[in-house]
Amino acid sequence: MSEFQIRKDSFATHRVVETASLSANTVLETGEILVKIDRFAITSNNLTYAVLGNKFGYWQFFPTSEDDREWGILPVWGFADVVASNADGVAVGERLFGYFPPATFLKILPVRATPTRLFDGTAHRTVLSAGYNSYSRVQNEPGYDPTMDDVRMLLWPLHMTSFCLGDLLQSKNYCGAKQVVILSASSKTSIGLGYALQADTSAPPVVAVTSAKNSEFVSKLGIYQQTVSYDALTDIDAHLPTVIVDMAGNGEVLAQLRGHLGDNLRHCISVGLTHWDEVGLTETSAAPRSEFFFAPSHIQMRMKDWGMEEFTARTSTFLRESAIKSISLLTFTRLDGLTGLADVYADVCAGRIAPDRGILVEVS
Repeated sequence: MSEFQIRKDSFATHRVVETASLSANTVLETGEILVKIDRFAITSNNLTYAVLGNKFGYWQFFPTSEDDREWGILPVWGFADVVASNADGVAVGERLFGYFPPATFLKILPVRATPTRLFDGTAHRTVLSAGYNSYSRVQNEPGYDPTMDDVRMLLWPLHMTSFCLGDLLQSKNYCGAKQVVILSASSKTSIGLGYALQADTSAPPVVAVTSAKNSEFVSKLGIYQQTVSYDALTDIDAHLPTVIVDMAGNGEVLAQLRGHLGDNLRHCISVGLTHWDEVGLTETSAAPRSEFFFAPSHIQMRMKDWGMEEFTARTSTFLRESAIKSISLLTFTRLDGLTGLADVYADVCAGRIAPDRGILVEVS
């Protein structure tokens, strides 16, 4: 078995480790299944898991095979196939979509299984956010289209957050703001939020803040009413009541924007950390009129409010439509195995992956 590990105190430092902990011949306990990870996507969103690994328990989902305290496994979203089963109702050959380690194999203890979904009840995962322990049994999904697998594993976790952010803003009536400012507007989560706000006739105009090199790409999306580069924040109208959605996590940029907007900043929602190596990071949500947004908590709240069936219907419609809109924007790069991931991982950490590029790892 191979697994891709990063240092918990230096996220750009990585290694591929060979271990005998799991193999195709692993003996399973009653109720367990073994899956072989087939493909997964890697984006800057995965670095957010590392930055918040201690605060939200992301390091605990997939402990390293050596249980090394200095090294951790960065969770990813992708597909895997059941290659051995000692669980009733889960057959060899089933295909699952969900949260996996960048590794060759994973043992899962299916609980609360339905025809289209199962949950991993492995002991160390039961205390973690339930949304990450859910796996889709894709072959049983109505209308499952395998040609959408690539865009699904790249965008599903990002656009689910986009949907929840749009729902949160709408539920707050945009805090009375007359404009929404999105930082790191070229990110895929930001684009998904742009789709959500574009579909809401009550949404105020949206200002996209991005780097100069991405300004043309962002402007051509047609979902933002204004595009501003980081070195021109004063171009944003400071006379309008404003809500900020901060996908970047760059404390310096956020402080400049706060100073520019003054009392007209109604609210700031900190979401991602695409600029994870810049100053500020997780402290950005500690300022007045701010909150840190944790999508799994919002998902659980809406499942309770709407019921699972209604939640699934609403999110599925949005995710399908946003994926279709995004396909023409994306160029996929396929990497050969975990060593292929190692070759481009430095570019992911440094933010050198173009916004229209999707990185997919095919595990050998």
